[in-house]
Amino acid sequence: MEKFSKKRQYAIIAFLIVVFFSFGVLTGASNRPAIEKITGITGKETAVEITADFSSFWEAWNTINEKSPNASKITNQERIYGAISGLVSSLNDPYSVFFKPEDAKSFAEVISGNFEGIGMEVGMKDKVLTVIAPLKDTPAYRANIKSGDKILKIDNTVTTDLTIERAIKLIRGPKGTTVTLTIFREGEKQPREIKIVRDVVSIPTLDTELRPDGIFVIKLYNFDSNASRLFRGAMKGFVDAKTDKLLLDLRGNPGGYLDSAVNMASWFLPTGKTVVTEDYGEKKKEDVYRSKGYDIFNDKLKFVILIDGGSASASEILAGAMQDHKKATLVGEQSFGKGSVQEVIKLTPDTLLKLTVAKWLTPNGTSISEKGLTPDYKVEVTQKDLDAKIDAQLNKAVELLLQK
Repeated sequence: MEKFSKKRQYAIIAFLIVVFFSFGVLTGASNRPAIEKITGITGKETAVEITADFSSFWEAWNTINEKSPNASKITNQERIYGAISGLVSSLNDPYSVFFKPEDAKSFAEVISGNFEGIGMEVGMKDKVLTVIAPLKDTPAYRANIKSGDKILKIDNTVTTDLTIERAIKLIRGPKGTTVTLTIFREGEKQPREIKIVRDVVSIPTLDTELRPDGIFVIKLYNFDSNASRLFRGAMKGFVDAKTDKLLLDLRGNPGGYLDSAVNMASWFLPTGKTVVTEDYGEKKKEDVYRSKGYDIFNDKLKFVILIDGGSASASEILAGAMQDHKKATLVGEQSFGKGSVQEVIKLTPDTLLKLTVAKWLTPNGTSISEKGLTPDYKVEVTQKDLDAKIDAQLNKAVELLLQK
């Protein structure tokens, strides 16, 4: 009996040891960092110099796996894309955006200059999706979309908290299909719905005209990769016209390539004069873009530039340089104020990051992003002028150019 009792004691002790060991293993597993529970993900070991507590991120990841009924429908890669999008949105910058593979492909099509959609540039103005400018001879232009129109809905999707790229994706679509925009226009009491049939959009560049009064007009629609070459041809036409009166119309021009703006400014500035400065803040010294010094007019030039709320980005760089160096008089309305520099970075072979890396300053140090450019002569477009088909801004520019 005594021997049996001892065996029984040993068995109980062994059982308790196993129980306590198992409890310890379970407790240790439950107390492991959440990241250690994650398997099947590559790249989590990548070293990043950062001071932050990631435990909440991985706890959220695991909690979603355990409790969300939709967890099995979303791939891990899609979750990573969502996390990157959230990371970028934390910058509170509407022009910084992450492109998933399908979005990166669409972005590349837009950059190429030909796509199917309605043909207008949009941006954020006071955190509201706003039309920068409809492009000439496009469905948006023919539907009477105006610079400054606030887009409240795209079909049935409310635009509040919608990113620019997401909005563009909703607006674009196959030729022949229809998109309905609910817009609010300044001066009107109620929003209006505008139905637009999508088409193939080819972005125009410029037109020229020699008026009977001797004014040579260049209407520049955008700063694409061909703009510098076409502007050079326009300058030749201006010289051949043997006039000293030049009118550059940048109204509704949403911008484009920085190099195009610098090349155009170089026609009017001596070598080395500042065209625009890229301010990278505290992370990097400023980059200054200077005139290449074509400067063929030697100040024997009457020069007026027309701007409005649809003049943005490269338009503001060119107009701002001409204004600061007193080479041209600006006429019209306040420009849009798109003065940030974006860099497109390939994160993987099929994903992109468009990131704001700097802001543009005019030669006098004025930030274009703050409020845009203020014209020397402010001329507003009134409904009365529109009804009478009077271009008051153009008329003011002509008046200034014909002054002796």
